[in-house]
Amino acid sequence: MANVCLNNLSKSYDGKAKVLDSINLDIQHGEFVVLVGPSGCGKSTLLRMICGLESITGGELSIGDTVVNDLSPAERGIAMVFQSYALYPHMTVYKNMAFGLKIAGENKAQIDVRIKNAAKILKIDHLLERLPRELSGGQRQRVAIGRAIVREPKLFLFDEPLSNLDAALRVQTRLEIAKLHRDLNATMVYVTHDQIEAMTLGDKIVVMEGGHIQQAGTPLELYQQPANLFVAGFIGSPKMNLLKGVVQHVNADSLDINLAGGTMIQALVDSSTAKVGDTVTVGIRAEHLIENSYSGIPLDGIVNLVEHLGEANYLYLTLNNGCDIVVRGDGEREVKLGTPITVSAPSNAFHVFNAAGQALRRLKPGNMQSSRHKA
Repeated sequence: MANVCLNNLSKSYDGKAKVLDSINLDIQHGEFVVLVGPSGCGKSTLLRMICGLESITGGELSIGDTVVNDLSPAERGIAMVFQSYALYPHMTVYKNMAFGLKIAGENKAQIDVRIKNAAKILKIDHLLERLPRELSGGQRQRVAIGRAIVREPKLFLFDEPLSNLDAALRVQTRLEIAKLHRDLNATMVYVTHDQIEAMTLGDKIVVMEGGHIQQAGTPLELYQQPANLFVAGFIGSPKMNLLKGVVQHVNADSLDINLAGGTMIQALVDSSTAKVGDTVTVGIRAEHLIENSYSGIPLDGIVNLVEHLGEANYLYLTLNNGCDIVVRGDGEREVKLGTPITVSAPSNAFHVFNAAGQALRRLKPGNMQSSRHKA
């Protein structure tokens, strides 16, 4: 396995606008990195550039100590698992897994050892003599992963490998990939549009949009400290509630913000770059709003939709100021449409984004500084 370094990587077609622009990313040995973002953000193109299936317009790509810009896929020491299984229909599972090794001229006995070890890891050792048409979708995907494992690559690349599976199989296969990563201590780069996959699999998540990296960090870093409005709205399900407001007072470690409709809140954030009169966006996650509570900052609204999930329900409220928010509620309690509800949140649960959409660092009570009033 090896480190991977992307230095100012860019991609454009026929000299037109860049599909990817100045991508800088370091992937450490043994790290599981997930590239996530909406369709068209450039994540699959970036993966194909790492693989060698797309040429690099600008910048430098290194795997280990080797710059691989001009190397073919076969020379890069990588193995890729595609969205489609791409299995040879006339070959058994064993022969599908052996094919690449035979082409590379590997010893027959060594091929047999590698295949049987990989099959045991993936729990497909009883399927080695079956044809692909005799397998389920999940089994076919495990064969495709096994074909990558036997090559013993420096780097594993996954391009939305679970998108063709049903919901139950996606969960099962996701767990298998996570266990595989631990067992192999492998360096993996994984592309998905599914943020649940990203949050549950990744050591590091790279959120992309418009050909740029919006933020890279651990799942908790992205969830607790989104860098901008795009990340705040993309990471988390349901997405973060966002409300417009105006800064009324700048304190040493907080901002007093007047939301549309006149509700005043206090948000514990780094206030060093804010000033009175700034237009801001205030964010609050559904699970940080507490039903029928007046502790913290109260918000009054009416229930206009309820989603029952069993262990919880999501209440869609229209606040008295006309804004819509989502609240995670108690799944054991029945809530009728039209019910008036007061929800509240503590000051340290609010996120604040400036007019450019960039986040002000959220503080917890232990992070507060003792400094003078600014305004």
